[in-house]
Amino acid sequence: MSDPTILIGAVAYDPKVVSIWEGIRDYFRAQGAPMDFALFSNSERQVESLLRGHIDIARNTPLAHVRVEKRTEGKSLSLGMRDSDRDFHSKIIVRKDAGIRALKGLEGKSLAVGSRDSTQARILPLHFLAKEGVDLGKVKLVPFDTDLGKHGDTGTSELDVLSALRDGRAQAGAVGDLIWVIEQGAGRIDASQLEVLWTTPGFDHCMFDALPTLAPEKAEGFKRALFAMSWDDPAHRRILELEGLRQWMPPRDEGYVSLRQALDTQGLW
Repeated sequence: MSDPTILIGAVAYDPKVVSIWEGIRDYFRAQGAPMDFALFSNSERQVESLLRGHIDIARNTPLAHVRVEKRTEGKSLSLGMRDSDRDFHSKIIVRKDAGIRALKGLEGKSLAVGSRDSTQARILPLHFLAKEGVDLGKVKLVPFDTDLGKHGDTGTSELDVLSALRDGRAQAGAVGDLIWVIEQGAGRIDASQLEVLWTTPGFDHCMFDALPTLAPEKAEGFKRALFAMSWDDPAHRRILELEGLRQWMPPRDEGYVSLRQALDTQGLW
C-alpha cells in the first residue's frame, strides 16, 4: 500500500524555515492530510529530487518553477502560491550624487546586481532594462554572487548591493522591492544618499510544483488543506506571518512570462 503522506521539499534559506514547516506539518495533519517535509541546501538539488520522484511537491523559487515546467515539457502541476508571490517588482536604486536621472543615464555608470540566480536582483532587472532600451554593454556590472543555489531567497546579495551603493563601489543597484521596504522600515536607508530611479513591471515569485504523476488524492488533499488556512484563525495566522502572506492563492501562469523571456535571451536555462 502506498504511503499517504505528502512529502514536500523546501530550501533551507533561513533557520526559520524549520519552524515554518513544522507548523505547516502539524496543521496539515490536523486537517486530515498527513504531510512531512524535506529540506534542501539548494534549489537545484530540490528540482532534481522532484523530477526523480523523491518528493511529492516542491516549494519552488520562480527560477526553479519555470525550469521544472520546461523539463517536464509543460506537464508539471502548479498547485498554489502566496498572495505575496503575486506582482513582485524590482527597483533600480541610485546614489543621488551619481547624476542619474533616467534609465539611459545608467550607461557609462556602475550597476550593482545580486546573485546570478536571483530573479529579482539580477535576471529580471537586466531583462527589463534591456527592453527599456538601456545598452547593457555600456553598463559596468558589479555582481554579488552570494548564496548561490538559493535563487536570491536569503536576500544577502541584495544587502550586498545596498552596501556597495552606500560606500560608493557602485552608482546604481538592483534589489527586490521586499528588501527595499524592509531596509527602509529598519531605518537603514539614508534618503539623502539613495533614491529609487525606477520600478520594474510586475512578475510572480514562488510556486508549489508537482509532477503530473502525483496521486490525485495527494494533490487534492494538499490543496484542500492549504487553501483552508485562514488569517482569522490565530493558530493559522502565526504560520502565515512566518511565511510572509495573508492568503494562499491558486496558481497563475502569466506572472512568469517575462522570466521565461529573460532566460531565453540570457541563456540561463
